[in-house]
Amino acid sequence: MRECLETERLLLRPIAADDVDLLVARDADPAVMRFINGGRPSSRAEVEGVVQRAIGRRWIAYDRATDEFLGWFAMRPSIELRADRYLGYRLRRPAWGIGLATEGSRALIAATFTRSDAARILAQTMTVNTASRRVMERCGMHYLRTFFEEWDEPIEGTELGDVEYELSRSDWESGGMSDSRE
Repeated sequence: MRECLETERLLLRPIAADDVDLLVARDADPAVMRFINGGRPSSRAEVEGVVQRAIGRRWIAYDRATDEFLGWFAMRPSIELRADRYLGYRLRRPAWGIGLATEGSRALIAATFTRSDAARILAQTMTVNTASRRVMERCGMHYLRTFFEEWDEPIEGTELGDVEYELSRSDWESGGMSDSRE
């Protein structure tokens, strides 16, 4: 599933090594990084490492009308169960609150279920990240569990744990996705 994907407002293309500058700039925004590491910018070396590991599993998102860089979406295989995939996304602040995270996530979910043998798609976020939880719910995902990780440098909200959502192939095939916007 390495080809480009298009939605009404987004163009998603496979991530490439020359995307590092875009991602370093996006990760420099403390609000973007709040639920990742408490707001600390990612270093160029960190982003370069992520990009190398993400080839074939992440897509760079652009606004189709303006060609503006918006962020990335990801669908990676589970380490535990090969038939499961993990959905992820990280968008620049101008792309928040207008339904783009839901739109891009739905496109990746549809592509995953139609082009692979995935049985289930999972997504995780901090319990306090209500905006991300709403995206998951609008994609038809259902709350699965709350869990607690050990953090070297805990950030505000980690004491409430993380949540995991899921969407099974059968739920997706039966139309489990909601049509409401972000």
